[in-house]
Amino acid sequence: MSSKVDVDVEGTTLTLSNLDKVLYPEAGFTKAEVISHYQQVASAMLPHLADRPATLKRYPEGVDGESFFQKHAPDHRPDWVRTAKVPSQSSRGRNAGPVEYVIIDGLPALIWAANLAAIELHVPQWRLPPGGDPDLIVFDLDPGLPATIVECCRVAQALRPLLEDDGLTPYAKTSGGKGLQLYARTNGRTSEQNSDLAKSYAERLEKDLPVLSRMTRSLREGKVFVDWSQNSASKTTVAPYSLRARTRPTVSTPVTWDEVEACREPEDLVFTAADLPARLDSLGDLFAPLSHEQ
Repeated sequence: MSSKVDVDVEGTTLTLSNLDKVLYPEAGFTKAEVISHYQQVASAMLPHLADRPATLKRYPEGVDGESFFQKHAPDHRPDWVRTAKVPSQSSRGRNAGPVEYVIIDGLPALIWAANLAAIELHVPQWRLPPGGDPDLIVFDLDPGLPATIVECCRVAQALRPLLEDDGLTPYAKTSGGKGLQLYARTNGRTSEQNSDLAKSYAERLEKDLPVLSRMTRSLREGKVFVDWSQNSASKTTVAPYSLRARTRPTVSTPVTWDEVEACREPEDLVFTAADLPARLDSLGDLFAPLSHEQ
């Protein structure tokens, strides 16, 4: 039988269910703890979700079970959950009609999403209204085994001065998985132009480093693929402070450049939900300069 409890979240009543359900079996991490994580990081996370259509990656049976990306807002959502219709195209470039996305614009919406077992939250590099230019450019550094996040850090260090020379100030975060991501504020360029720009940096780096600018999977062994395509207007990237569906409740966590430079082992840049409260207390939101509030 489903266990339910009503809670007040900033004046909004939410019905939470199955709080004792284990969503990370190896860690024994429950749905209640997933919700608690999002409550604890909300003040830092929400500015990075504001006005961005959210794709929910849901794991109703936990991280070892089947998952699905939910772009369309659930039909049985509360009427106070904000949504926005965004034009979409099919894989063949045809107009496929609008998608009504959830916009996570406050703590009640964030907790509501977590209660759906939306372990991961993914957002694009642009904000509403649809069709506008992106406000962020992202460099998604994806290591091909045996390369790890350590090699990603070396690539990030090489990329940083190139970006700064061109007036871009990069900020780093872990993917929460095996990679590293660099973000910078941008304006006046389209998503396509940002994709082309990110690709051009990858092509410059691959002349001297084990970096790959092409998507060919057979070439990725031991190299760091700079996934420039994440800048496409139709793509999303895991949001800062989102949990990831790994064996442990790892978190996509902003990191300092000192931490990037000091990274020598993959575990050096692994952060879990248990690490985030103290980390935010001591460092604050390292991605704050990328927020629309700045």
